[in-house]
Amino acid sequence: MEIVEIFSQVLIGLFAIYLTYKFLQAIRLVPNQYAHIVERLGNYHKTLGPGFHALIPFIDQVVYKQDLREETIEVEPQECFTKDNVKVEVDGVLYLSVTDPVNASYGVTDYRYAAVQLAQTTTRSVIGLMDLDETFEERAKMSMEVVKVLSDVETLWGIKVHRYEIKNIATPRTVQKAMERQMTAERDRRAIIARSEGVKGSKVNDAEGRRTEIINISEAEMQRRINEAQGRAQEIESIAEATAVSIERMGDALSKPNGVEAIRLQLKEKYLDTLSGLGRAENQIILPKDLSSYDAIIEGLSLDELTGESKIK
Repeated sequence: MEIVEIFSQVLIGLFAIYLTYKFLQAIRLVPNQYAHIVERLGNYHKTLGPGFHALIPFIDQVVYKQDLREETIEVEPQECFTKDNVKVEVDGVLYLSVTDPVNASYGVTDYRYAAVQLAQTTTRSVIGLMDLDETFEERAKMSMEVVKVLSDVETLWGIKVHRYEIKNIATPRTVQKAMERQMTAERDRRAIIARSEGVKGSKVNDAEGRRTEIINISEAEMQRRINEAQGRAQEIESIAEATAVSIERMGDALSKPNGVEAIRLQLKEKYLDTLSGLGRAENQIILPKDLSSYDAIIEGLSLDELTGESKIK
C-alpha cells in the first residue's frame, strides 16, 4: 500500500507540473520583430504580434515562431559551366526577410533552404549563358537575375528577397594561369601603345616647335626689311624735300642783289676745302681742267651752272 500511495503521489505531482507548464505556455510574450503562429486543435487560428497574449491551455498551441528581421544566408559554393565550357565555382550571399508569417510557415517546408536552392539553380542557368570573361564583368546582372526569379515566389513563400551578392568566382588553376598570361600580354600591349603615343606626341611637338620658330624668324625678317625699306623711303623723301628747299632758297638768293656774288663766294670756300683733301694718298681723282686758275673756272660758269639748273634739266 505504501508503494502504491507513493507512486500515485508521484503521478499526481507530475500531472500538476504538466498542468502548470501548460498554463504557463498559454501566456505568451512576443518580442518585437517576431510573429508567433497559433493553431487551435490542429488548424491555423491566428498570428500573434509583439506584446502580451493569453491562450487557452490544451486547445491553442504556438507551432511556428518567425523572425521578421532581414536575414543573411550563405549560399554554398557550387560548380557551374560557362558558355565556353569552363568550370567555375561560385558562392554568394542571400539577403531576405519574412513578410507574411503564415505563408512562410505553411507555404513551404523551409523557406531558407528553398531560397538557397533556387538561387543556386538560377546562378547555374545564368552562368551557362555567359562566357568566362563575362562572368567576371556581369556579376550585377547575375545577381539581378537571381533576385528576379526569387521574386516570383515571394508571395507564395511569404518572404522578400532584398538582394543577392556573388562573393567569389573560382576557376581552375590552369585557367587562372592562362588568364594571368593574357593579362600580362594585355598590359604589355598597353605599355607599348602608350610609349609609341608618347614618342609620336614628342615628335609632333618638336615639329610644331620648329615650324613656329621658322615662322617667327621669317616674320621678324620680313618686318625688319619692311622697316628698313620704310626708313630708306623716309630718308630719300627727307633728302628730296631738303634739296628742293635748298634749291628754292638758292633761287631766291640769286634773284636778290649780290646773290650771284654770294654764291660764288660759297663755291670758293667749298673749292678750297676740296683742294685741301687732294693731297691724301687714298684719293685718286682725274681733273679735267687746270686747277691753278680758280677765277677762270668760276668765270666760265654761267648762272644756270652755278645754280645747278642745267644738271637738273
